[in-house]
Amino acid sequence: MVTAAATSALGFIEAHRADLSSWTRTIFDFGETAWREYQSADWYVTRLRQEGFDVETGSGGMPTAFCAHWTNKAGMSGNSPVVGMYAEYDAVPGNCQDASTVKRPRPGLNEHAGGHTDPHSGLGISSLGGLLATKAAMEKHGIAGTLRFTGEPAEKVRGSKPIHAAKGYYDGLDGMISFHPFYMLPLCNTVRWDTHCGAAYSMIYRFICDQPERWGLSDGAPIPQSHSAVRAPGANDALMMMYMASKALRDSMLPHQGGWSISEAILTAGQATADNLPAGLAEIQYMMRVPTIAMAEQVTEALDRNAEHAAAMTGCRVERHWVCKSRPGLANHAMAEITWDALNIVGPPHWSDGAKTIAREIQLNADIEAMEHPFIDECERLISPHEAEAILRRDLPPSQINSTSDDYTDMTWHAPTVRFYVARPALKAPKGFAYPGWVMNALGGLPETIDPMVNCAARTIALTALRLFEDEAARGKARQEFIERTGGGIGGAKWIAPLCDYEPPIHFRWPEYITTARGREWWIPNAPQ
Repeated sequence: MVTAAATSALGFIEAHRADLSSWTRTIFDFGETAWREYQSADWYVTRLRQEGFDVETGSGGMPTAFCAHWTNKAGMSGNSPVVGMYAEYDAVPGNCQDASTVKRPRPGLNEHAGGHTDPHSGLGISSLGGLLATKAAMEKHGIAGTLRFTGEPAEKVRGSKPIHAAKGYYDGLDGMISFHPFYMLPLCNTVRWDTHCGAAYSMIYRFICDQPERWGLSDGAPIPQSHSAVRAPGANDALMMMYMASKALRDSMLPHQGGWSISEAILTAGQATADNLPAGLAEIQYMMRVPTIAMAEQVTEALDRNAEHAAAMTGCRVERHWVCKSRPGLANHAMAEITWDALNIVGPPHWSDGAKTIAREIQLNADIEAMEHPFIDECERLISPHEAEAILRRDLPPSQINSTSDDYTDMTWHAPTVRFYVARPALKAPKGFAYPGWVMNALGGLPETIDPMVNCAARTIALTALRLFEDEAARGKARQEFIERTGGGIGGAKWIAPLCDYEPPIHFRWPEYITTARGREWWIPNAPQ
């Protein structure tokens, strides 16, 4: 049933198509990466305040996070519902791509700069569109309640949500709506049912060589280490030993089942020139995506051992700093049913002839033949949560409850939460061919190709939110299921408490844009011409 409020919300989104398109492109062009999304966060904060929201900036101690509230008191008596939504807006280093049908970085930058891969630019504006449509309908139809909208930086390193969760930003919600552009089949134009994402730990090992004189005896020269004297290996050597040892021992860290991954990134290397001085500082980040917290703890123990030995062998000391510790996800069938009903009303996204023309041009520029129907068939059809669940479970052992990784999972332990996916544009490929990365990135910035996803997701979010506000029985069913699954709600017998016991990791050398005498550029400068 489509209520009068739902009809108003859908009309609002239709009337603001051009705004949503423009806003999506704005965030896409910012292309800011984890913990450094200054322009993107400021844009959201300004927009939300213009729309009448009260906004806390720097929420949870994170400079590029925020928490916004708006309450409609019309007809309010007692406790009124509170519904949560959120925006993500971080990009990924090394994926700078213009909104173009050819491979090229955004103007004035090189390919090493940040770019939207998922794309979070469309994710955040989809949620914002749903939020504003819900607000407009609540005002028009006198629906009492509160909207909470959080800004979530650093999703690509699972950064903000464990921190927001630990500090109570998801408490008190009657429902949390989590949307993501589809990134794997069969989770396309559907809702997660039982198998939600798993746990994830990420940490930075910092190797410091600040007492190199302890490595060897001086040769008596005025400078303690002359150019021919022995010297401490230093931090770079520690980092490389950590890197290679952890690669070599990776297969021995966890059983060969359950679907898990461990990735690494070098943040800092050296702090010394090519002289006879040991590198003083080097940092390597690890990210593990695993089904369970116990598996994450087991990998952490192995990495800690490797780090301690690497430091001891190279005249260094080592520090471990947390980037994230997040819990596996908790299902809520009642919330899934509400959103699935909404998605059925909205229908899947559809791409125009103009979008298909653009897609064919991209195919030609990727050196394959243009196709009459360039988008994969799954983009324009729905798949039920039960059917998607059955396909997802084919490759998973029965004992595995959670699979893959995303940090919305921390929200699921604080409020009844739904996770749904809408198709982003994806192209068919000839057998044996894989598109280069720039293709998907470009499709996320071109209005003709990304707008259908944004509009579909915004509509689905608005209808889900309004159902929670207007249907007390549906809202109560979701709340009761949350209480049962947690053994009593927050603090219940089966509830997993927040794992975050660290400060926001904002002070590390995360890749970012910088301003120098040469102007604004990515931290890896353009190559000499």
